[in-house]
This record gives sequence, structure tokens and C-alpha cells, in this order.
Amino acid sequence: METKKENQVKISVRNLVEFILRSGDLDNRTGGRRELDAMQEGSRIHRKIQKQMGANYSAEFPLSITIPMERNNLIFDLTIEGRADGVISNQEEGPSIIIDEIKGVYKELSHMEEPVPVHLAQVKCYAYIYAKLYEHEQIGVRLTYCNLETENIKYFEETLMFRNLEHWFNSLVKEYGKWAAWQISWRKKRDASIKNVDFPFSYRPGQKDLVTNVYKTILRDKRLFIEAPTGVGKTISTVFPAVKAMGEGLASKIFYLTAKTITRTVAEETYHKLMERGLLLKSITITAKDKICILEKPDCNPAACQRAKGHYDRVNEAVFDLLNQQDAISRELVLACAAKHDVCPFEMCLDVTLWADSIICDYNYAFDPNVYLRRFFQGEKKNDYIFLIDEAHNLVDRAREMYSAVLYKKDFLTVKKLIRGGSAALVDRTGIGNSTALVKRLEACNADLLKLKRECDNCRQVESITDLIYHLMRLMTEYEEYLTDYKSTDEKEELLQLYMNVRHFMNIYELYNDKYITYTDYDEDGAFRIKLLCMNPADNLNTCLERGKSAIFFSATLLPIQYYKEQLAGREEDYAVYAPSPFHKSNRIILIGRDVSTKYTRRSKKEYEKILNYIKSFTEARKGNYMVFFPSYQMLNQVAELAEGAIEGLVAQKMSMTEMEKEEFLQDFIKEPDTTRVGFCVMGGIFSEGIDLKNDRLIGAVIVGTGLPMVCNERELFKEYYDNRSGNGFDYAYLYQGMNKVLQSAGRVIRTLEDTGAILLLDERFLQRQYSDLFPREWYPNIVVDATSMSGYLNDFWSGI
Repeated sequence: METKKENQVKISVRNLVEFILRSGDLDNRTGGRRELDAMQEGSRIHRKIQKQMGANYSAEFPLSITIPMERNNLIFDLTIEGRADGVISNQEEGPSIIIDEIKGVYKELSHMEEPVPVHLAQVKCYAYIYAKLYEHEQIGVRLTYCNLETENIKYFEETLMFRNLEHWFNSLVKEYGKWAAWQISWRKKRDASIKNVDFPFSYRPGQKDLVTNVYKTILRDKRLFIEAPTGVGKTISTVFPAVKAMGEGLASKIFYLTAKTITRTVAEETYHKLMERGLLLKSITITAKDKICILEKPDCNPAACQRAKGHYDRVNEAVFDLLNQQDAISRELVLACAAKHDVCPFEMCLDVTLWADSIICDYNYAFDPNVYLRRFFQGEKKNDYIFLIDEAHNLVDRAREMYSAVLYKKDFLTVKKLIRGGSAALVDRTGIGNSTALVKRLEACNADLLKLKRECDNCRQVESITDLIYHLMRLMTEYEEYLTDYKSTDEKEELLQLYMNVRHFMNIYELYNDKYITYTDYDEDGAFRIKLLCMNPADNLNTCLERGKSAIFFSATLLPIQYYKEQLAGREEDYAVYAPSPFHKSNRIILIGRDVSTKYTRRSKKEYEKILNYIKSFTEARKGNYMVFFPSYQMLNQVAELAEGAIEGLVAQKMSMTEMEKEEFLQDFIKEPDTTRVGFCVMGGIFSEGIDLKNDRLIGAVIVGTGLPMVCNERELFKEYYDNRSGNGFDYAYLYQGMNKVLQSAGRVIRTLEDTGAILLLDERFLQRQYSDLFPREWYPNIVVDATSMSGYLNDFWSGI
């Protein structure tokens, strides 16, 4: 009987053995980041070794086998495929064919007494497929380990009989069979449910067009930039067509990427709404390790955490249990299931993502070179993934930082002291010395940084750092050796931190191009540093986005759209749309104070009193809840001091508020208030984005100033860089970010179609075209006022509501 296309499952040899055969402890004391780096370096050493082989060596030999299976009354085909690193036609004694698997490692080869079990399993799979296809009764396997630093090689060889290999392979496939059967069965249910799910709301004006545009973008493998005001329903308008595309077989996974926890909650609620209407979908939210770990501070090894002991022996059953019990998998459900099976909740959560249809997570998991999900994004393979990127305006600065790297001179001296004395001191294998080679490399790097420091008074761009890079490369060789031998946990974190910082610096240097600059300066504490600064993250983001099918960027504030397209890897053929606001203009009033300024040259008690007068008149026009957004804590506190006793119900945001303090602050903004509540907040802070005070929980916002970032070395470097390229350095370095904060803050007022509210912009610069050109369409018409005339306009507005 012929199986249908939907009754087929494909898996790579590597993924098969790593998933089924992993076992033992979760242990961060061995391998870890260095093994991941070895994987990245591996392709280079593969090619080098393969080129050195003779005519009897066939490199990158494709192998595939399809196995008919029956499980749980389901008949399906399981295809296992991959590329053997080499197939050797053996001219000497022994098997006529030898399958070669090459692995690049950092560890000292003399310490290896046997191959890594999953590596051996991988080459045995290739050997079985080859022997089955070409009818060999026996076949050879070889593991070729190459040290990535020294390029020394060590072989492990074995001859296998086909009948034994077949028995081993069949048991491996049988174990995976339950997962394959579950996957096919689930996809059938999921796709059937998707076909029957309709849009869960009545379409707002322009919303149906938005949904259609998202679907067409996915269908055409493009990228879409959506500038949509609050109330359009951005989340459901992107999630719904993405789910529909999945049901049509256009995508296997949806990544909903966010910058803040609150927007992850909105995504979860959106999936819940669809599930209430019959959608079957496995959705999981990734919680950061430090927030979901059962320890006060994550330390993933059996000595520190009981769950790390034997974690891999239990985790697959934990994942299977969770998948069969839940669809919308929250942090709480992950924690409960992890406790039931005594496994690490974070690692279990990552394993669940392999089987989930939708993954809700931070930007980092798709874009950050140190954190991204390698199980999905390793290598250059293009997959049918959809990226839904919420609050996309946040990604510009986040991506610039992800793809930048910094080193502090003092860290090299700190590690040098730790190695020379105390518990971090390590005797060389010869029994003499005190890790002198590593100390020497640290001193060489410090000398390079000292030279750069002497040339830097405040901030200095550096044209070439080839000497430093050379010495950092030599340092890493010794560092790898040292970390292999050094087992103590005392001071290990400080030692590892510099190692990780240097590794990241070197990796970013590999990406360095004309969209970067290098500079040196001093931090607030006077510590000297060198930074590789990413000026435009588009190339790096594009590399990540190319691993998927389509990307949808959406935000209430993507103005000017061309700037965001340029910074976020928009291509000429990609689309940009503006979703019209569904709100009736009579439900809001936008006022601009003509005679007040927050410029540094104008800041004074007199100006602050003028600002306070505006705030007082604005909040007295109608009883209710208001927020006033200031450009800094300093100005907030100075105006708050003047406002004491003059403003009814005043509460002020504090620096570094806890989650509980944040919730308590927002709880003061109640429905149907009997008194006025005025919250003084900071633009760009926790209350200016992501909070959702609907209806009369917030009826007005005052925006004090244009939100321009503080002048600093880095901002000035951005300004100079873009002045030299396009002449609009001020816009790129200051204006766009400032106005984005303004728009986000103002967006707190009107959240639903029933909301009414007033917005007051306090700075005469808002009347300048440079600023007003960045107003969204729904900010017109607006009214220019002074403190005297404002009251009349507000009285007319509120009396008409």
C-alpha cells in the first residue's frame, strides 16, 4: 500500500542518534561552549582533511534510506538521510568499504581512549545504509578526530558485520518510531483543525487587508514591515495568517519573537483565543534559564543540581509526556512536568521546541550569535520557518548590541592574578611552572591594550588591531588547554567570563566589514575598553532570516519605515504597509505646547514651573488616571519636587523597580476612579511600552520633551558614521530613537476601540518639521496651545464625550 505524502517523516542521521542515544548527566563543567565552537570550526577542518585524501576517498557521500513502518494503527514511511564525510574504497586488507566520520575537537587527543558514543552511532548509521544499499556483508567504520588548534589526528577504526549492524539499526529506528508516529498523527489533527478555524473577531477597518498581506508575504517567501497603530490588532493579524499558512503546508514552525515578557503574554493569549475556537496547536514559551532554574543561580552539573544527574536518561520521556498532555505549554506547565520527571526545566523546554508548532521567545533565540537555537539555525540550510517579530522597533538597538563585542583591559590583569596565585593556580603537566604559557599570552594582550590606552584621551577610533587579534588567537589556544585541566569551581566563573568575552570578540571580528567601527574609550568607572561596534546590523540579521522562509516585522512605531527596512535587512523586493487606525478621531485630542522646551540650555526652575503648570491644567480638566513621561529621572524628580502638594494623586516611578513594585504601581490606575491619579514615569522605561491600561484606567498622557538619547561617545560615533554616508547622522543617532520613545509613550492612552483620551506634547520642537514629519497619520489634526488656551480645548473635548 502506498503511503500518502503526509504519512512521511524525514530526519537526519545526526539528529536521530543525538536525540535517541543521548544519556547521562547534564554537565556545564565539560565541553559546553567550546564544543559549539568546535562544531563551527569543524567544516573548515573537514574540507582540509578531505582534500588531503586520495582518489579512493569520496567526500560528502549522500546516503538515504526509507523504511516502511506501522505504529499505533498508522502506516508511514521514515526517511533517514545525511552525508557521510567520506567513503573509502579500501585497497588493503580488511573490508572493501570504510565509512569515515570527521570530528573537530579542542580537547587533547592523547586523552581520548575511545570515540564519543553518539559519534560512533552516527558513522554506524551511515555504514548500515551503505551496506544495505550496496549489499555488503561487512563494512568498516572510522572516526577521525582532529584537534582544531594543532591539527593532530587520531583514528578509531572497527569492522562490523551487516547482520549485527542491522539488528542495532532496527532497534534505534524502532525507538524513534513512537515519536514519528506521534508527529504524523498530531500534524493531521492540527491541519484539520486549522482548516476549520475562522478569524476570531469581527474585522476592524483595514484589518482584513492586513491579514491578507501577511499571508501573501509568507506565500511568496518575502519580508513584510507593518506600521500599525495601537488597536489594529497586530498580534492576531499576524498569528492567524501564519497559522493558516502552516495548515496549507507552507511552514513547519512559527517563531514569535519579542523584546519583552509582556508581549510574550499577549502572544500566548492570542493562541488561546484561537484554541478556544477549535485550533489544535502545540505552542511553547521559552523562559530564560535564570528565571526558570530551580536553583538561585543556574549551575548545570550533578555536583550542584540533583536534576542534572542522569538528566538525559529521563528527559525524552518527560518531553513525550508533556506533548501528550498539553497544547499551550506555559512556564508553569514546564516547571510542573520537569519536577515530575526530575529533569532540568530549561533544557526540557528547549527539547519541547523540536516538536512544537509555535515557539514564543526573545529575539536572542533567533539572532544572538551566543544564544540562538542551534537545533534550528545551525549552518546555512534554509527552512520553512516563519518569523513574527513583535515590537520590531526594539530590534535595531538590540541587534547592534548582539553583533558588537567589548574587551576590558582590567579583566586580563584580574585573570593573570588568579592564575598566578590562589586556588586558580595550576601546575603544568611537567610538574613545574605555574601556567606560565597562559600568563605570557595574557601579558601580551594587556601590552597591546596598554598601548591603545596611551593613545586614547577620551574616545578614539582605531583603524587596525591586527596585533591584538594575533595575540588573542594565541591566548585562546593556551586558554583552551588551561580550562581542560582546571577543574576547581573556585573563581571558575571569572576565568570563564574572560574566555567567553574573548571568544565572542573573535567571532564578531570574523563578521567585521564596512558596517562596523572599532573604538576605544573609558566607562563610567574609568575602566579602559575596546569595542567592535556594529553600526548597521542588517547583514547579520539577513544571515539569520535567510534560514527561514518569511519574516513579518510589526510595531506601532516603525517611522520612518525606510530607516527600519535598512537596519532590519529589508530587501528591495520586500513589502511595507501602513495599517490605518480604527479609532474615531473624535475620541481623542492631541495638543502641542508652543511655549515650553526641555533643551538643556533652557532647563531651569522657571521652565520646570511652566511644565508643571501645563500638567496641572491638563490633569484637572477631568477626573481620572494620567501618566506624565519625562526624558530622565533627574527631570522627573525635579518636577515632582515642585509638584508636591500641587498635583492630586501624584505617584512617581523609581529606578530599578521589582516586578512586584511595578504591579503595585499599575494597580493604582483603577477602573472608574473616584479621584485623580497622576503617574510620573520615564520615557523608554517599563511603563512607556508594553503596558495595557484599557478604557478609563488611563485617559491622558503628557509627553515632556522629544525623548532624544543622552549625548555619549557611542551616539556621537553613530552620528559621524551616518553623516559621512548619508548626511543624516543626527536622525540616525538621536532623532529616530527619541521620537520612537515619544510615540510609544503616547500609545499607552488609547488601547481599545471604546477608549477615549487626551495627549499633550510639551516641547516647542514638536512644531518643527524635522519632528512633525515623524508623526503618525492618526496624530492629525492636532492643536497648538499655550497653558491658557489649553483648558478651553480640553473642556470642549471632555464635554463632548
